[in-house]
Amino acid sequence: MQNKLQELTDKLYNEGLSKGKQEAEQLKANAKNEAAQIIAQAKEQAQEILAKAQAEAAELKSKSENDVKMAAQQTFTTVKKQIENAIIAKSVAEPVKSATSDAEFLKGIIKDIVAAFNPGNSDSVALELILPAEKQKELDAYAKETLSKVCAAGVDVQFSKSVQGGFRISPKGEGYMLSFTDKDFENIIAEYLRPKTKALLFG
Repeated sequence: MQNKLQELTDKLYNEGLSKGKQEAEQLKANAKNEAAQIIAQAKEQAQEILAKAQAEAAELKSKSENDVKMAAQQTFTTVKKQIENAIIAKSVAEPVKSATSDAEFLKGIIKDIVAAFNPGNSDSVALELILPAEKQKELDAYAKETLSKVCAAGVDVQFSKSVQGGFRISPKGEGYMLSFTDKDFENIIAEYLRPKTKALLFG
């Protein structure tokens, strides 16, 4: 009786132990599978994150390179423009200022323009003339005496500090004025010289 009881106990123990081992192995296998799936998913996500980061880095690099190229081109263009302006200003400003400050030069060109407003075959047009204030002593008498002979309708002569060199002229009461100041002459000559200067400097 005791032997049978011992056999039964051993049998139950062995069956329980075997079943426990099987369940443990199954749990272990399941855990390994789950771990493998988690690792695979983590690797896949890591690859996606890495690929996205690489794409963003490449895009940022490309954008940065384009920005640098654009900035360099703009800087180069600006520097070229400044060089052009400096050379043109140096070569134009002084001669123009000298010419438009010369009383005899002004007398001649003013007389021609006043005459152009008053051709011999038409009615005379009254004019307004603005001259540099610093040239009043040299030009006052000429403007009033000589120009009145050229323009029978009369020339209203004014001297202004706003005109540094050259002059401004308009038909009286017409509401517009033609400007022949030193700056106007500089701009006209500079526009003529600019393409030639650019070609000479930069090909």
